[in-house]
Amino acid sequence: MADEFNTEGMLDMYLFENEQLLEQLQEMVLEQKDAECFDEDSINEIFRTMHTIKGSSGIMMFDNITAISHKLEDVFFYLRESHPEGVPHLELVEHVLEVEDFISGEMEKIKNGQTSDGDPSEIIADLDEFLNKIQKKDGVSDSKELPKNVHEEPKQFYIAPVASSNSRFYKINVIFFQETEMANVHAYKVVYALKEIAEDILYSPEDIIADESSAQVIIEKGFRILLQAQASEEEVRNIIGVGYDIEKVEIYECKAEEFLQGFDFGEPSIDLESSVEEIEAKTAGEEEKKKKEDKIAPGDFVIKPKEAGKPRKLAKDKSKADKATFISVNVNKMDMLMDLIGELVISESVVMQNPDLKVPGLDLTNFNKAATQMAKISTDLQNVIMSMRMVPLTNTFQKMNRIVFDVSRKLGKDIDFEMIGENTEVDKNIIEHISDPLMHLVRNAVDHGIEDDEDRKSAGKKEKGKVTLSAKTEAGKVWISVTDNGRGLERNKILAKARKQGLLEEGKPDSAYTDKEVYQFITLPGFSTNEEVTEYSGRGVGMDVVVQNIQAIGGMLEIESKAGEGSTMSLKIPLTLAIVDGVVLETGTSSFVVETGLVKEFVSVREDMMIHEPTGDEFVMLRGECFPVLRLGDWYGLKDYQHSVEDGMMVVLELDGKTICMFVDKLVGKQEIVVKPIPSYIKKVKGISGCTQLGDGSIALILDPSGFIE
Repeated sequence: MADEFNTEGMLDMYLFENEQLLEQLQEMVLEQKDAECFDEDSINEIFRTMHTIKGSSGIMMFDNITAISHKLEDVFFYLRESHPEGVPHLELVEHVLEVEDFISGEMEKIKNGQTSDGDPSEIIADLDEFLNKIQKKDGVSDSKELPKNVHEEPKQFYIAPVASSNSRFYKINVIFFQETEMANVHAYKVVYALKEIAEDILYSPEDIIADESSAQVIIEKGFRILLQAQASEEEVRNIIGVGYDIEKVEIYECKAEEFLQGFDFGEPSIDLESSVEEIEAKTAGEEEKKKKEDKIAPGDFVIKPKEAGKPRKLAKDKSKADKATFISVNVNKMDMLMDLIGELVISESVVMQNPDLKVPGLDLTNFNKAATQMAKISTDLQNVIMSMRMVPLTNTFQKMNRIVFDVSRKLGKDIDFEMIGENTEVDKNIIEHISDPLMHLVRNAVDHGIEDDEDRKSAGKKEKGKVTLSAKTEAGKVWISVTDNGRGLERNKILAKARKQGLLEEGKPDSAYTDKEVYQFITLPGFSTNEEVTEYSGRGVGMDVVVQNIQAIGGMLEIESKAGEGSTMSLKIPLTLAIVDGVVLETGTSSFVVETGLVKEFVSVREDMMIHEPTGDEFVMLRGECFPVLRLGDWYGLKDYQHSVEDGMMVVLELDGKTICMFVDKLVGKQEIVVKPIPSYIKKVKGISGCTQLGDGSIALILDPSGFIE
């Protein structure tokens, strides 16, 4: 039957669903890593997760994933059934995460078109040893009968009926959510799960793999199953489960004679909460049944859940807005849509700034009305696509949680990890750029920042080591901070290392350097204050990678520290990389754009407000404060620009608490700009972060003020 699979669609579904399950598994395990043991709900959830992964991997014939997930399922089956005492919790957490790592690694191979060929035998042996240990610790001997989690690979799914006095018969209807994709594959997974208890099993539609049209039939009419098994209704429900794909499971236990009648389920099945009136109604005469069928179309009525003290009621046309619907979309299609939106914004600017509209005496009343409406729709469209691309930082933060757990265990440090603002949303492309920088910062905090337990005690620190990862949005930017309560940065040690490497200016005393300037030395390539090279730090790489990756997306790194108390590394990054509001400027014959959020004000100045230093530096006095002046024309060596400050405009830019006045010829106006990267064949220029196309078709360079402010 495996040869008949629509493997491409099934593989996508397999990878998508199991990635979600593994993320949830890791999050759950890490949340309870510091507890004494897993609670009952978590044990059941981990068991179900492994059972689901085992089943779907078996369908896809990934035997190594099936084997390792089944072995971990064995462990949690024993925990669920026997409730042993004294289970080494941290050891169990490590085993679960080790299995999660193995499965994630194999799925990554599958995603990249490689063979899932990892050998799980060593991990399985460790799990066997762990299981034997907790069984002996629980006082279980070989002679005592233990619950068994039996998994037998079937040769076929139709099992010859061998009824016994203990056999029970069920008519089952599995109802999937309307938006469930590839419902036939989900139905197949239900059958695959039930086969472990089945003495006899039949289902309709029958050809659910080869016939893809069966998916629509299942969505519309449900997936009907006839099951003969020595299992209770509750056990059957637990095996099928109700998740994000299955909306409801109707199970009706019947007699053998009814079972043999096949898929004529008759009246909708009755669950355990059904009232006496409903059961009597279901046994009403055939004539009454026909009358009802004549008056009521199938599907018009549903049973509402019974409220306390009230009988069940029939409700027509139940609102379908109770549950949000979701659809998974390939991220490449989202990127294409984002590019098209960008082109639409550019085209809109071209239309609105068309020279033909500047003909004297031209009545543009109707055109302006239509243009205003088009601009509104274009803006709404941008907002929608932006919101579609915005994803929470939760998964990224959870990965950092895992790093803290692994590194702290290997280094023998007792460290708490706290997440704040993990639901903050940013553009998906931003997340891809910040994952590596965050990993470096978190590793540094654990390895380089937090002291050993003995060192903390000798320093008089009573509290445990703690790493806090926080995120917040502010003025169109995202602030992500990694804070530790460790040893902090040692200013003198950094200065000594910087002097040794020739990074300090000759004749400039150490006291002339601010703490912020000193701390920035650690972001330079090859700079490390760790004397010993460890698995996680000391090679002088990492912090420079952080800065490079953050600067590539228009962000910056701030470092604050206090010796003996800890450090805070803060990333300031844009919410999105695609479309931003900008101010278009002109200097000489060149156009520039600066992001609106960086502009504090525009000021016209007089010559008597200027201060000229002998070194050539210029300053301007604004409301009693002195600010440095940067002439954009001089900075880039442009020609034909205004030299007199009274003929141009000062743009006051504020970044990271510093202010600079940028002198330009004139302001063109505000415009939504589509950020395009500078082509790779052009040398990187300080102060330029990208380019964009203006409404007249010309190219404008996007300014990065961080390149101007030293």
